[in-house]
Amino acid sequence: GKDSVRALSKLTHIKDGEVRITSVPPLIVPIRELFADQDSEALETALRGHYREYRSTLEGSIRHLVEGFRVADIARKVVGVGSVGTRAWIMLLLGRDDGDPLFLQMKEAESSVLEEHLGRSRFAAPGRRVVEGQRLMQAASDSFLGWFSATGIDGVRRAFYVRQLWDQKGSVEVEAMTRARFEGYAEMCGWTLARAHARTGDRIALAAYLGNGRSFDRAMEDFAEAYADQSERDYEALQQAAQAGTIRVEHGV
Repeated sequence: GKDSVRALSKLTHIKDGEVRITSVPPLIVPIRELFADQDSEALETALRGHYREYRSTLEGSIRHLVEGFRVADIARKVVGVGSVGTRAWIMLLLGRDDGDPLFLQMKEAESSVLEEHLGRSRFAAPGRRVVEGQRLMQAASDSFLGWFSATGIDGVRRAFYVRQLWDQKGSVEVEAMTRARFEGYAEMCGWTLARAHARTGDRIALAAYLGNGRSFDRAMEDFAEAYADQSERDYEALQQAAQAGTIRVEHGV
C-alpha cells in the first residue's frame, strides 16, 4: 500500500482548489516557501524544464505514460542517512484528475568514490551512472528511473537521478525478528547481493576468487563487526558535537 495514492493522502492538502504538498519543516519544505524571497515561479519553471529533460531518458512506453501527467507542486525533502549532505526534491504529478497522482523523487548524484582508484566513469552524467548501475544490478528496477542535470541558484551545476517516491517496496522490522528469521533474512540479502554482483561483473572470476573455503565469510564477518563499532563511534561523536553546540541539531523530527 505504500504508493503514490497513499502519498497523496499523507503529504498533500487542498489550497485554493489546488493540490499542494504540505509543509512539514524541516522534513518537507515546498519550493514556494524555501525561496520566498526569490522568484519561486522562475525556479519552478526551471524545474519543469528539467522534468522534460528527465522524460527524455525514459524507455518509450514509460515516457508516453509520464507525458500524460502535469507538474502540480515541488518541494525539498530530507532524505535518509545514506544521502546526508546531498540535495533531494519531490515532485507531485497529476494525471487525469486530482486523484491520479504520481510522486517522483529527485536525488543528487555525485561522482563515484571509486573513480579516484579506477578512473572516470564511462557515463559523463553521474545521474545516468546511478540509473544504469541500478538497472544492471536489480532484477526489476523502478520503471520511472531517469536522470537530468541542473544549475542551482548558487550557479553550481549538479546531477540528479529520478525514481518514484513510494514504489510499493516492502520492509521488515529487523529488531523484532527471532534468531531463525533473522538468519533467513540475512541469507536472502546475501543471495540478492551476490546476484547483483554476478549481473554486473565477471561472475566466473568472482566465483573463483571466493572459492569453497570460509576465508571470505570470515573476512565479511570481521568487516561487519568493525563497521558496527565505527557506527557507534560516529554516533557518539555526533552526540558530543550536538551537546557542545558545534553543530545545530533538531530533535523529534
